[in-house]
Amino acid sequence: MPDLPAAAAIAARVHPHHPEDDAVMAERLRLCPEGCFALAGSDDGLRGYAVGHPWRARSVPDLDMRLGALPEPAGAWCIHDVALVPEARGRGAAGEVVALMRGEAARRGLPEMVLVAVGDAAGFWRRHGFRPIPEAPPPGYGARAALMVRDLTRPAAGA
Repeated sequence: MPDLPAAAAIAARVHPHHPEDDAVMAERLRLCPEGCFALAGSDDGLRGYAVGHPWRARSVPDLDMRLGALPEPAGAWCIHDVALVPEARGRGAAGEVVALMRGEAARRGLPEMVLVAVGDAAGFWRRHGFRPIPEAPPPGYGARAALMVRDLTRPAAGA
């Protein structure tokens, strides 16, 4: 995902109520390039991106937080963000990214994936094997946010 300005523009469009400093995405790319994905359009423009990285079990860093370093050992794969422009949705790209991240988590031997569902995204994440857990997400994600986890040690129902 080398086009950080284009990714920042998509983030501003897709997540207007969850702004992040551009340095946050740049740091994630530096710390875990294998967790950063770009969706190119037919005109070679960026249509979406996804960012993930190793993190602690059943938790996520707060929104707009620089990490400094990844935890060692990590207990989960954190899906920090998946953002697609509206015209790129409904074609399976987000599901493919989830599968790529699941593969990276498995390659690293991580037992779970964790994320925060914002807005109306919880249904999408449920369809991909995630379930809400009682732990609260960090406050930067907003009142309607839900911390969700997918156990990778056994197959998820319907995924």
